[in-house]
Amino acid sequence: MNAPHPSEPAAPARTVRKAVVPAAGLGTRFLPATKATPKEMLPVVDKPAIQYVVEEAAAAGLDDVLMVTGRHKRAIEDHFDHAFELEQALAAKGDTVRLDAVRDPARLASIHHIRQGDPLGLGHAVLCARRHIGDQPFAVLLGDDLIDPRETLLSRMLDVRDRRLGSVVALMEVPPEQIHRYGCAAVEPTGDEDVVRVTGLVEKPAPQHAPSRYAVIGRYVLDPAVFGVLERTAPGRGGEIQLTDALQELAAGGTVHGVVFKGLRHDTGDKADYLRTVVRLACDRPDLGPEFVSWLRDFVAELEDTHAAHRRVAA
Repeated sequence: MNAPHPSEPAAPARTVRKAVVPAAGLGTRFLPATKATPKEMLPVVDKPAIQYVVEEAAAAGLDDVLMVTGRHKRAIEDHFDHAFELEQALAAKGDTVRLDAVRDPARLASIHHIRQGDPLGLGHAVLCARRHIGDQPFAVLLGDDLIDPRETLLSRMLDVRDRRLGSVVALMEVPPEQIHRYGCAAVEPTGDEDVVRVTGLVEKPAPQHAPSRYAVIGRYVLDPAVFGVLERTAPGRGGEIQLTDALQELAAGGTVHGVVFKGLRHDTGDKADYLRTVVRLACDRPDLGPEFVSWLRDFVAELEDTHAAHRRVAA
């Protein structure tokens, strides 16, 4: 966990204990694979993407996780439940490694589920969590964004919330040609290198209209005041209730800060980045990495030889 910055007072006891993981999307970018399988359950090496997200929440001390799901998402609930028959079969074989792997998802946190019903946008998914969250601050983790487990982004955001109150968003500087894929923040400095005050937010702006290159990535720590704003937020871009629009109203009141993240993040909602994520995490694994990296070097060399041969023929 990051040490307190010199300009910040000592933090009180951590006040955020609950996390919300929206997982009700249709996963259309990955059709036909997601026709019957939730996008969040697509494997990243040998774990579904959503398990990495819950592991991140648990590592930051968030021991109460609410998943907002939709129709045809039963596989998510099953994954984070016990599988007694499978566990008994593995125990009978003495396969303790796989037994622990099967049991781990259910042991990460106290996990709850609620269905969104109609896919009315991220803001609506967050609003569905109101009864479970109550009047407490809470974190929101989007399943498409995987943060490298060696990073401390979420813990840093929780610290900033405890010291500054209000809401906190994660920001990452992206090239101008990519800003249209994200919510974009107008910011001003606070005196801390990695913390800014968010003065405005725009959902997926054209590059020429973007107030900065700071993109909002899929981590939020929200004040419960956001629920009242979401209740009166009209559908915005795409006809959906946008969390960005609600945060824009809170930012106008000076109660939204951003933590600027410069670490390693994977966007598994994009096909090409999903493949890069699988390769990178496989290379990092001590049980897979050495053999896989050796094969990858040979494969890349073979590709280069093939391309060189094609160029010679074309010449």
